[in-house]
Amino acid sequence: MDLADLRAFASYTLPDAAIAELPNRYRGKVRENYDLPGGRRVLIATDRLSAFDRMICAVPFKGQVLTQTARHWFAATADICANHVLSYPDPNVVLARRLDILPVEIVVRGYLAGTTGTSVLTMYKAGARTMYGVRLPDGLRDNERLAAPILTPTSKEFDGGHDAPLTPHEIVTSGLLPAHTWDEVSALALALFARGQDMAAERGLILADTKYEFGLDGEGRVVLADEIHTPDSSRFWRADSYAARFEAGLAPESFDKDVIRRWISARCDPYRDELPAIPDDLILATALVYIRAYETITGTAFVLPVDAVPVLERVRRNVLPLLNG
Repeated sequence: MDLADLRAFASYTLPDAAIAELPNRYRGKVRENYDLPGGRRVLIATDRLSAFDRMICAVPFKGQVLTQTARHWFAATADICANHVLSYPDPNVVLARRLDILPVEIVVRGYLAGTTGTSVLTMYKAGARTMYGVRLPDGLRDNERLAAPILTPTSKEFDGGHDAPLTPHEIVTSGLLPAHTWDEVSALALALFARGQDMAAERGLILADTKYEFGLDGEGRVVLADEIHTPDSSRFWRADSYAARFEAGLAPESFDKDVIRRWISARCDPYRDELPAIPDDLILATALVYIRAYETITGTAFVLPVDAVPVLERVRRNVLPLLNG
C-alpha cells in the first residue's frame, strides 16, 4: 500500500462520533464514550489528531488502526490480565465493561527515551538521577536500554489537568491506591510489558515504552482498560537498525506520527497563531504511517474498504442495536 492507494479516502474520516440516540456521552481527545444500561460502555475511536492543546485534523483510518491494534494485544494478553472488552461491533468500536478507572496511569519504560516533561530522558538530561522512586546511574545516553524496565507512574487528571510524576510510596501514602492494589497493578504492568516486548521482537520491533490504564470492575477485580500497545500509547522502534543508530548518536527509527506537528511548528506558533491549512498528502502520509504500524505490529494486512459508506453512518448502524441488549 502507498499514498496513491489512500487518495480516494482523503475524506473518509470520523472527526466526531456524536450519536444522539446513545445516552451519557463523554467526549475525550480521541474517543467518544457512551454508557449503556447493564454496566456496558461504548468506546468509539475517532480519527482526531490532537496537538498543541487543540484538535488539528482527522486522519483517515486512525481510529480503526488504534481499535484493531488494541484488539490484537488484548487477545494476546488476556491470560495475563482480564480486560474490559465485551465485543467489537464495528472496526472503530469497543463494547466494554464499565469500570471505575484507577487514578494512576502506569508507564513502563525499557529505554531512556521520551520528550515530555514527565519522561525519564527529559528529567535525566535536566540532572535528575532519582525519579519515580528509581535511581538511575550516571553516564546513560539518549535512547539507551535500561538495565531492567522501570515503572514511571503519574497521576491521572480526569479534568484536563497535567499529569504529575509519582513514586510508589506517594501512591500508597496519599491514598491514591491501597498497597495491595499498587502491588497488583505494578506486577501486571511489568508482565504485560514483557509479553509486549517479546511479541514485538518477533515482528522486528522494540517496544521501548508504553502506558497502561487499569480499573476495577463491580467485584473489585483489577481490569485492563482503554488501549494496549497501540501506536498512540507506545513507542516502537525498528530493531534491525537500533544498535548502529545508537552508536552513531542517531534517534532510533520509529513510526513517525509527528510529521504534521513538525510541519505546523515550522510555519507558526501553534499555541498562539491560526493554523495553516494542512495539505491532504501530509494527512494521508500520516494515515499511511498508522496503517504500516498496524501491519508491522500485528502481522496482518490492512484491508481498505470496498464499499466506502461514510464512517459515522457505518458506526451508527452498528452500535444502535446495542441499545436493545
